[in-house]
Amino acid sequence: MYTDGARLYTRNLVPGVAVYGERLVAQEGVEYREWDRRRSKLAALLGKGVGVFPFGKRTDVLYLGAAQGTTVSHLSDICADGTIYAVEVSRRAFQKLLDLSERRHGVMPILADAEHPDTYERLVPPVDVVYQDVAQRDQVGIFLKNASEFLSPGGVGMLIVKARSTDVAANPSKIYAAAERKLQDAGFEIVDRRSLEPFEEDHAVFVVRRR
Repeated sequence: MYTDGARLYTRNLVPGVAVYGERLVAQEGVEYREWDRRRSKLAALLGKGVGVFPFGKRTDVLYLGAAQGTTVSHLSDICADGTIYAVEVSRRAFQKLLDLSERRHGVMPILADAEHPDTYERLVPPVDVVYQDVAQRDQVGIFLKNASEFLSPGGVGMLIVKARSTDVAANPSKIYAAAERKLQDAGFEIVDRRSLEPFEEDHAVFVVRRR
């Protein structure tokens, strides 16, 4: 990655090609893609100074809620020798994800519902990171099912909790507290927890590691 202080960039795995209209810049002969903090929750998290960043060149990731692949594409820049197993339930979004995978060899798109990991268990080996960004109601339950099935010992989980998807009427702070208790009860250590405001209203990110 690269930053000029105000903006964040990832080294472009496919030079000359933008994924979603982002700016391409060259620095000392290397091409980078701007990583828009308002279009990627992971970029927003980095902008707030997250203490743990578990992604490296050879990291394998199970990404739940991949959508059209905006954040997936930046992770594929970073995890250039790893694999991003990108799960998405929407057929329309999945088509974009499929197109992305044709240019980026490390992206494996999977059309499936993250609530049912048994439907893709044969496609996904143990991974270093489980990253979840889904808008379904039982977000913590979905994360725990997948982490139990796929997260390697000592691996890191990153869970984005969307308060309004859990309960539109509840106080977000109560939803985050309940999510933290569930994660701890399931044997996870809370490594970091941060709000994504002002980039995303009523969103928080939990970074966890299995005890």
